Amino acid sequence: MNSSRPYLVRALYEWIVDNDCTPHMLVNSDYPKVQVPAGFASDGQIVLNVSPTAVRQLHMDNEAVSFEGRFGGVPHTLYVPIPAIMGVYARENGQGMVFDLEEPLEADDEVEPDDDGPPPGSEPPRPTGRPSLKVVK
Repeated sequence: MNSSRPYLVRALYEWIVDNDCTPHMLVNSDYPKVQVPAGFASDGQIVLNVSPTAVRQLHMDNEAVSFEGRFGGVPHTLYVPIPAIMGVYARENGQGMVFDLEEPLEADDEVEPDDDGPPPGSEPPRPTGRPSLKVVK
C-alpha cells in the first residue's frame, strides 16, 4: 500500500490555503536528497513558507515537493522528498499535522527484502526520535 503522507501533505496544504492561512512545512534538512538553501536550516530542520504568494512552480507528487523560492532576496530551487516533511501547519493558528520521522532507505534496502525478515502484515519498528516544532514569529 502507498504511503499516506504525500496525500495528507497535499490535503493539508489545500485546506490551509482554502482557509486564507499561510501554509508552512517543517522539513528535516539532513534527509538525503533534500535541496534547501545552505545556512537557513537550524538543528537539521528548516521551516518553509509554501504559500502561493511566496513560491513559484510548486509541484507536489507522491515522491517530493519542489518549488522556487527566495531566501534573502536570492532565488533558489528547492526539492523536498516526502519522507523529509515532518509537518504541515498554518502559520496563523498552528493548525496542521506533525508526521512520524522516517528513516532514509539504504541502497541495499531498496533492492531485495531479507528472507529472514518479519512476516507479511507485521508492523515495522518505529523510530525512537521524536519530531519537534519550533515557534516561528
